[in-house]
Amino acid sequence: MWLTKGLHLGVVTALALSFTVLSPAVRADDENLWPSIKKELYGSDRSISEEDGTVKLDAPYRAEDAAIVPLTITMPATIAPDVKSLTLVIDKNPAPVVASFKFGEGAGLGERKISTRVRVDMYSNVRAIIETQDGKLHMTTKFVKAAGGCSAPALKDMDAALANIGKMKLRSFKPDDTTKLAREAQVMVRHPNYSGMQMNQLTGLYIPAKYLDHMVVRKGDKLIFEMEGGISLSENPNIRFTYAASADGPLSVTARDTDGKVFTTQTEAKGS
Repeated sequence: MWLTKGLHLGVVTALALSFTVLSPAVRADDENLWPSIKKELYGSDRSISEEDGTVKLDAPYRAEDAAIVPLTITMPATIAPDVKSLTLVIDKNPAPVVASFKFGEGAGLGERKISTRVRVDMYSNVRAIIETQDGKLHMTTKFVKAAGGCSAPALKDMDAALANIGKMKLRSFKPDDTTKLAREAQVMVRHPNYSGMQMNQLTGLYIPAKYLDHMVVRKGDKLIFEMEGGISLSENPNIRFTYAASADGPLSVTARDTDGKVFTTQTEAKGS
């Protein structure tokens, strides 16, 4: 069953719609988009603590491929149990909010990590913002040099991409140290994640947007995270994450795309 979406997650779609209408020239000229994005996400009255060590973002300064830029977000064990959500933002993307993650009990008490791949449309600040249970916000920012990721050509064989849509691989990783509170797993989803800005190379027409917009990951009956995603997630979404080592039951994933198609998979985590 899908969890009820809160106001925070609903903003992802609202921002996608509002920022898509801006032309590339306008977005390139406006170097300070963050205040308006922050206002849409959190209102004008809330403060955000920056670069205070509560959240770390690893991102390449110059990306090799703007369509698959790797990001890793780390929340140390000292604060991770208190983190209720994580939001990724790329200021100058047509839809700045990449994804929002809402964490549950299955995320565990140890160091928390989320790794994924994103599209970057032009040189931009990339932000990771966490919200703790007491409502406080913390942010870290990295500048990434990349361009054209949102309009980069899709897979050449569209028929093959659509035929394999929704196929998932879910794997857990054997821990080096069995005393750690958190273990790692990875989910990979076959999906073109069309941004609506890509052109069909055969017809010359733009491909309508079609992307994963929702994902729920559990360990047994415990929620690890619920993700609300947008067009800035890369083709074939790939998310590596930590979860509570003490949680029982299989790892399971339920994903949904904007066409309403639902995809599921599950596996027993090794060593669980």
